[in-house]
Amino acid sequence: MQIRNVFASAKRWMATSSPEVLYDRQLVWISLGLMLTGLVMVTSASFPISSRLTDQPFHFMFRHAIFLVLALSTSAVILQVPTKRWAQYSTWLLLLSILLLFVVLVAGKSVNGASRWIPLGLFNLQPAEVAKLSLFIFMSGYLVRKNEEVRSSFFGGFIKPIIVFATLASLLLLQPDLGTVVVMLVTLFGMLFIAGAKLTQFLALMVVGLLSVATLIYIEPYRMRRVTSFLDPWEDPFGSGYQLTQSLMAFGRGEWFGQGLGNSIQKLEYLPEAHTDFVFAVLAEELGYVGVVLVLMLIFSLVLKAIFIGRKAFESNQLFGGYLAFGIGIWFAFQTLINVGAAAGMVPTKGLTLPLISYGGSSLIIMSVAVSILLRIDHECRLPAKETQHNIDNDEKQ
Repeated sequence: MQIRNVFASAKRWMATSSPEVLYDRQLVWISLGLMLTGLVMVTSASFPISSRLTDQPFHFMFRHAIFLVLALSTSAVILQVPTKRWAQYSTWLLLLSILLLFVVLVAGKSVNGASRWIPLGLFNLQPAEVAKLSLFIFMSGYLVRKNEEVRSSFFGGFIKPIIVFATLASLLLLQPDLGTVVVMLVTLFGMLFIAGAKLTQFLALMVVGLLSVATLIYIEPYRMRRVTSFLDPWEDPFGSGYQLTQSLMAFGRGEWFGQGLGNSIQKLEYLPEAHTDFVFAVLAEELGYVGVVLVLMLIFSLVLKAIFIGRKAFESNQLFGGYLAFGIGIWFAFQTLINVGAAAGMVPTKGLTLPLISYGGSSLIIMSVAVSILLRIDHECRLPAKETQHNIDNDEKQ
């Protein structure tokens, strides 16, 4: 009898349509799915290095779990902030990020020759992550205020945001952190294109940007070594091409269905940075082609959600939210492309995390905040429709 009641309850639950809500549940589940995947893969990938460094095999897992709690707690607070507040304080947020970039150059913690972190005890703050989000928020507000200038005037509307970007880029290159600069540049171009910048200006600036990146690579020997090793990593498999060759071995061992969760060989300290920049290679080895496709589909779904939310915001005449949603979508998509491309040998190696998956407190918290902002934009787009429907229902009852 009890079993019959259980089945009846389950059937009733399946048949009953979900109640209307004022937030995007699919975006919530996609984000939580990526976070859970990240926790599982960081646990698996960090097991050997954690045992060696701390004699505690789950040290990095516990730290990542704490980062997850901090990220979710911060997101819950950010979710209560109206988007107009972000627009109102966008300039102050940008100035704060510039200040943090100055601080990290003076008192930052150096890891592998790069000074990118400010020690805060529980975790190391990476100002570059704050700078990315603050630039996109500032640009969204700027594009709303100066939309006509962006569409018509080259200097007034187009060069001014580039000057702001150049300021941030200069500070980031002193760390050095070319990967973040490239992500910011591509996202900025995408936002300007969506805002209606003239195609000729856009293409001219894109050529200048590409030439600048090429020059920055050429003048630094270690960047040139990364490019040359990326083109043919097997030429020096135990030197400049070591990290990429180990990553490619991980992909090769994964085959269709992987070696099984926890059974990676490359994570046994053959592959450097296995739980941070190259966690996707461990995922490919353990979960195979099927696992890679499923994770990429999750990230692609999140990017599509951001684009749809941006379009909905434009349709609701919420221009700031629209530009910001598109900016977040381009940011997540391009950073995923760089991380996965570096692990698979399609682009030169860059120190960029895989959104919501890689180990790292700053990246996880800032990207969770970005998802919360997306949820808030979607929520504010749903409010007018809900109020209109409520008024219609009241009129029908009367």
